[in-house]
Amino acid sequence: QVQLVESGGGLVQPGGSLRLSCTASVSILRIDVMGWYRQAPGKQRELVASIRRDGSTNYADSEKGRFTISRDSGKNTLYLQMNSLNPEDTAVYYCNAQGLLYAGTGYPTFWGQGTQVTVSS
Repeated sequence: QVQLVESGGGLVQPGGSLRLSCTASVSILRIDVMGWYRQAPGKQRELVASIRRDGSTNYADSEKGRFTISRDSGKNTLYLQMNSLNPEDTAVYYCNAQGLLYAGTGYPTFWGQGTQVTVSS
Protein backbone atom coordinates (compact mmCIF):
# COMPACT_ATOMS: atom_id res chain seq x y z
CA GLN A 1 0.00 0.00 0.00
CA VAL A 2 2.97 2.30 0.69
CA GLN A 3 6.24 2.03 -1.17
CA LEU A 4 9.40 3.56 0.29
CA VAL A 5 12.55 4.07 -1.77
CA GLU A 6 15.84 5.05 -0.14
CA SER A 7 18.85 6.64 -1.77
CA GLY A 8 22.01 8.50 -0.84
CA GLY A 9 24.11 5.79 0.74
CA GLY A 10 27.72 5.16 -0.13
CA LEU A 11 31.30 5.12 1.07
CA VAL A 12 32.53 7.98 3.23
CA GLN A 13 35.63 8.61 5.33
CA PRO A 14 35.42 9.01 9.11
CA GLY A 15 34.30 12.51 9.96
CA GLY A 16 32.48 12.87 6.66
CA SER A 17 28.83 13.44 5.88
CA LEU A 18 26.01 11.84 3.91
CA ARG A 19 22.38 12.70 3.30
CA LEU A 20 19.91 9.87 2.91
CA SER A 21 16.56 10.30 1.19
CA CYS A 22 13.37 8.26 1.36
CA THR A 23 10.54 8.93 -1.07
CA ALA A 24 7.08 7.57 -0.29
CA SER A 25 4.35 6.64 -2.74
CA VAL A 26 1.73 8.47 -0.65
CA SER A 27 1.58 11.81 1.09
CA ILE A 28 3.86 11.59 4.11
CA LEU A 29 1.33 13.73 5.97
CA ARG A 30 -0.87 10.62 6.07
CA ILE A 31 1.82 8.66 7.91
CA ASP A 32 1.76 8.67 11.71
CA VAL A 33 5.47 8.11 12.30
CA MET A 34 8.41 7.94 9.92
CA GLY A 35 11.92 6.98 10.82
CA TRP A 36 15.32 5.67 9.92
CA TYR A 37 16.60 2.35 11.20
CA ARG A 38 19.90 0.65 10.59
CA GLN A 39 21.23 -2.88 10.76
CA ALA A 40 24.86 -3.94 10.83
CA PRO A 41 25.94 -7.53 10.10
CA GLY A 42 25.20 -9.78 13.07
CA LYS A 43 23.27 -7.10 14.91
CA GLN A 44 19.62 -6.29 15.46
CA ARG A 45 17.92 -3.56 13.53
CA GLU A 46 17.87 -0.39 15.62
CA LEU A 47 16.14 2.95 15.51
CA VAL A 48 18.30 5.89 14.47
CA ALA A 49 15.77 8.72 14.36
CA SER A 50 12.05 9.28 13.92
CA ILE A 51 9.60 12.08 13.24
CA ARG A 52 5.88 12.30 13.89
CA ARG A 53 3.16 14.06 11.94
CA ASP A 54 3.33 17.00 14.33
CA GLY A 55 7.04 17.40 13.57
CA SER A 56 8.40 16.15 16.87
CA THR A 57 11.61 14.14 16.56
CA ASN A 58 13.47 11.46 18.46
CA TYR A 59 17.10 10.36 18.19
CA ALA A 60 19.15 7.52 19.54
CA ASP A 61 21.68 8.74 22.10
CA SER A 62 24.64 7.85 19.90
CA GLU A 63 23.30 10.01 17.09
CA LYS A 64 22.32 13.08 19.09
CA GLY A 65 24.07 16.16 17.76
CA ARG A 66 25.34 14.38 14.64
CA PHE A 67 22.23 13.31 12.74
CA THR A 68 19.19 15.34 11.73
CA ILE A 69 15.90 13.92 10.50
CA SER A 70 13.66 16.13 8.39
CA ARG A 71 10.96 15.96 5.76
CA ASP A 72 9.63 17.69 2.69
CA SER A 73 5.91 17.01 2.46
CA GLY A 74 5.71 18.58 -0.98
CA LYS A 75 8.08 15.93 -2.30
CA ASN A 76 6.81 13.12 -0.04
CA THR A 77 10.41 12.71 1.05
CA LEU A 78 12.11 11.97 4.36
CA TYR A 79 15.76 12.89 4.91
CA LEU A 80 18.53 11.91 7.27
CA GLN A 81 21.51 14.25 7.35
CA MET A 82 24.47 12.43 8.86
CA ASN A 83 27.53 14.36 9.99
CA SER A 84 30.70 13.39 11.84
CA LEU A 85 30.33 9.81 10.72
CA ASN A 86 32.40 7.09 12.35
CA PRO A 87 32.96 3.40 11.51
CA GLU A 88 30.29 2.38 14.03
CA ASP A 89 27.73 4.04 11.76
CA THR A 90 28.40 1.47 9.03
CA ALA A 91 25.16 -0.39 8.32
CA VAL A 92 22.27 -0.80 5.95
CA TYR A 93 19.89 2.07 6.60
CA TYR A 94 16.16 1.50 6.19
CA CYS A 95 13.30 3.93 5.85
CA ASN A 96 10.24 3.08 7.93
CA ALA A 97 6.64 4.28 7.98
CA GLN A 98 4.05 3.39 10.61
CA GLY A 99 0.34 4.09 10.58
CA LEU A 100 -1.51 5.24 7.46
CA LEU A 101 -4.41 7.62 7.93
CA TYR A 102 -7.69 6.86 6.14
CA ALA A 103 -6.55 3.35 5.25
CA GLY A 104 -8.72 1.36 7.66
CA THR A 105 -8.63 0.17 11.25
CA GLY A 106 -5.12 -1.29 11.24
CA TYR A 107 -1.75 0.25 12.04
CA PRO A 108 0.55 -1.06 9.31
CA THR A 109 4.32 -0.82 9.06
CA PHE A 110 6.20 -0.34 5.81
CA TRP A 111 9.90 -0.67 5.01
CA GLY A 112 12.14 0.49 2.22
CA GLN A 113 14.70 -1.74 0.55
CA GLY A 114 17.63 -0.23 2.42
CA THR A 115 20.73 1.69 1.39
CA GLN A 116 24.28 0.79 2.38
CA VAL A 117 26.38 3.27 4.35
CA THR A 118 30.04 2.42 4.81
CA VAL A 119 32.37 4.59 6.90
CA SER A 120 36.00 3.66 6.37
CA SER A 121 39.37 5.25 5.77
